[in-house]
Amino acid sequence: MFARLMFAIVDRAACKGLAEPATEDSSEASSRRRARRTGVRGETYAYCRHGYVVVARNFTRPDVKGEIDIVGHDGPVLAFVEVKTRAATEPGQPKPEEAVDEGKRRYLVRMARQFLRARRVDSPSYRFDVLAIETRAGARPEVRLHKGAFSPESN
Repeated sequence: MFARLMFAIVDRAACKGLAEPATEDSSEASSRRRARRTGVRGETYAYCRHGYVVVARNFTRPDVKGEIDIVGHDGPVLAFVEVKTRAATEPGQPKPEEAVDEGKRRYLVRMARQFLRARRVDSPSYRFDVLAIETRAGARPEVRLHKGAFSPESN
């Protein structure tokens, strides 16, 4: 019941867009803060919308560079989900999923191995998903889920 209420609140807020409109303060720090808040909103929206049974959010290790946004079960499969949220301001701008390049995939695979080791999970069925969210101020976000976006062997 509580989860449904929270999803309704997040979904209603998403109708207005996840991105904040640009302000007069266009400093680099302000832009980074705005981008970070948009990313957090995107992760929360993704968490609520796609039905993963979440095991961990924002998994990090102090000795390893990187972070996994969401680790969750999608049926019997453990999914490591990278959420990329972008405020779409101009046509022709790169899509959010294009930001998950070879280097980012390497970090995700390394972090996934750390997660499995830390939780003492042996030989699970797992995959890497990319959830791309494009948002415009005042409009519902466009969401694309790429299940099995890449495999650990390709990195």
